[in-house]
Amino acid sequence: MSTDLPLLLLQGFRVLIDGLHAELARQGHPDVRPVHGFVLQAVADGCPAVELGRRLGVTKQAAAKHVEALEGLGYLRRDPDPRDARARIVRRTERGEDCLRRSAGILGDLRAGWAAALGPDRVDDLERDLRTVTADAPPRVDVPGWLGP
Repeated sequence: MSTDLPLLLLQGFRVLIDGLHAELARQGHPDVRPVHGFVLQAVADGCPAVELGRRLGVTKQAAAKHVEALEGLGYLRRDPDPRDARARIVRRTERGEDCLRRSAGILGDLRAGWAAALGPDRVDDLERDLRTVTADAPPRVDVPGWLGP
């Protein structure tokens, strides 16, 4: 019985994510890091920092640090919360939206590279098989909290 499967899945993930970030840098997003992608996805249509922390599986303070970093890079902004004058809603900027749009295109290109190497049917089968074995686990973006201390 092999114990290689988790490491091979992680390596496949790293190959995709490292390739994604190398191309994002070439396309004008050199400061984006893998954790930033999870934060941008978790923000979705906007949320308070406390909720962002929950979505990421990190503390409110850790979420605030991510927001501050991405705000400084121009990917996020904090808007007043219409329901609570003391609160702020974290939202993606146009630069943040551009980063996610480019990411989707780049990931499509990387997938095409895998299809060229393995054959399109095998990549389709791989995706289908992974969906089957992960069907009971909803998609999550809390990797920063899961991998962290």
